[in-house]
Amino acid sequence: MKITGLLAGRIALASTLTVVAACAAAQEHDWDYGTEHGPAHWGHLKPEFAPCQMGHHQSPIDIATTQKADLPALELDYHPTPLRIIDNGHTVMVTYAPGSSLRVGDRQYALQQFHFHRPSEEKIHGKGYEMSVHLVHADATGHLAVVAILLEKGQEQPLIRELWRNLPKEKGKQEEHADILVDAAQLLPEKHAYYTFEGSLTTPPCTENVTWFVLKQPVSVSSSEIERFSKVYSSDARPVQPLYDRVVMESR
Repeated sequence: MKITGLLAGRIALASTLTVVAACAAAQEHDWDYGTEHGPAHWGHLKPEFAPCQMGHHQSPIDIATTQKADLPALELDYHPTPLRIIDNGHTVMVTYAPGSSLRVGDRQYALQQFHFHRPSEEKIHGKGYEMSVHLVHADATGHLAVVAILLEKGQEQPLIRELWRNLPKEKGKQEEHADILVDAAQLLPEKHAYYTFEGSLTTPPCTENVTWFVLKQPVSVSSSEIERFSKVYSSDARPVQPLYDRVVMESR
């Protein structure tokens, strides 16, 4: 049977989103951040997790050496969405309704979800941050793009405060609040300069061919907001991975 380009793109997107959903909302807790089933062993836990061990484009990384260039601006077009939040056993994740997007040059990606890590998975010249938030996007062909925002201790972050007020009491069960609107735009720093590189999902199955955009300007969160997340996940960050032959580009 001949598959048209459009149909092939839809199939690829559906397949990719299945991977994202399985990764971010896995109910089988066959991996974790501990000793026996933690990051050092992910690649051996299941055949489909092999990229965690064998891949050469893995994330996160320590962004130490970069090449500056005139890169296209990140056009972040985010809109409010009814709150759908889940504690999936690995992180706290918010699923986004259709209509919000990221455009970089001639490529456009739809915002699918965002979730949190403590401490930050990304490092900048060896420096880590208190937390990070990953905004996961997908284009029509299924290619993923993740915008990473570094969170440092400082002033209260209103959107995170609202999310923590509505943390699910039961793991693995998504809660929906039609009367509460959240806007991912509130997470963004004032400036959108960024580092970019080809990488992977930072959780099993560690799928590669993910384009990363790490914003250079951190966002402040309060000590109490950090502490509240720490009560749920004191550590849910994969260690940095080898860069191999990749080049990290930096916007001017």
